Amino acid sequence: MRLCIPTTDDKGQHAELCDHFGSAPYLTIYDSKTGAYEIVNNSDHEHEHGTCHPMDNLKSKSIDCVVCRGLGRRALEKLHSGRIRVLRTDRSTVEEIVQNFSAEELSEIDAESACQNHRCH
Repeated sequence: MRLCIPTTDDKGQHAELCDHFGSAPYLTIYDSKTGAYEIVNNSDHEHEHGTCHPMDNLKSKSIDCVVCRGLGRRALEKLHSGRIRVLRTDRSTVEEIVQNFSAEELSEIDAESACQNHRCH
């Protein structure tokens, strides 16, 4: 399973979680089979609300799941249409998120729990 985690920096497992998927400067990918980390620069992180396209940077990365604090309904729908699961976390670092994922302690984000604006959490 390949997890994509929006981060504020490029420090791999020690990277800090960014509050919103589309606004993250970096996207940290964790491969649970190999234990490897990959950092992707999110060149679209500065955008008008509702116009982000972070998946453009991930098309060739074979992502299975996004783990974040929140994201908007359109982003959620786009991810779901690509058969990508979306899970919510309240953790602060990639390392903590990976531990919670491995312990199956993360919950799904659905249309009703998606963010309505950038100040939803």
